[in-house]
Amino acid sequence: MEALRNTQSRRIALCGVLAALGVALLLAGSALGIATYAAPMLVCFLLLPALEDYGPATALTQYAATALLALLLVPEPELSLFYALALGPYPVVRVRLERLRPPPVRWAVKFLCFNAAVAAVYALLLFVFSPPGMMQEFAAAGAPYLAGLALLINLAFFLCDRALQALSYLYRTRPRRRPPH
Repeated sequence: MEALRNTQSRRIALCGVLAALGVALLLAGSALGIATYAAPMLVCFLLLPALEDYGPATALTQYAATALLALLLVPEPELSLFYALALGPYPVVRVRLERLRPPPVRWAVKFLCFNAAVAAVYALLLFVFSPPGMMQEFAAAGAPYLAGLALLINLAFFLCDRALQALSYLYRTRPRRRPPH
């Protein structure tokens, strides 16, 4: 019974600390003003320890706590929504998507899921949250600018996916500390 409680305590502590760190990074990204996409990508990496050590249910719980706190505390809605809808759940979803074969189908589904989430983020921003001046910004930007932005966001997503793969591998193959006998 003590070993079970110890494992549950460790799981809760790990997820709580990583969720708090994630919210702090999102707040820092909001304060910087230029980290709207970078901060959520960094925070999605914080799900790896929970995902690798305790499984998808624990990682999703950590994600939900981080996303909820970000939506409540982060003053920039674009950043918090981008984490909550597009990148936050991705490390867990990615585990399932990696099973798809052949690789071109897997990548097509990954990009389809990501772009659908990004479309939902911007639909919510435009029609629900409507930050002042956002409609004018999109109208003034023009189609070539928006297409270039979409291309760069997808490139960043591709690099984020590759980084998740490398970090997952490194986390799984790291030397483990042995408990005392």
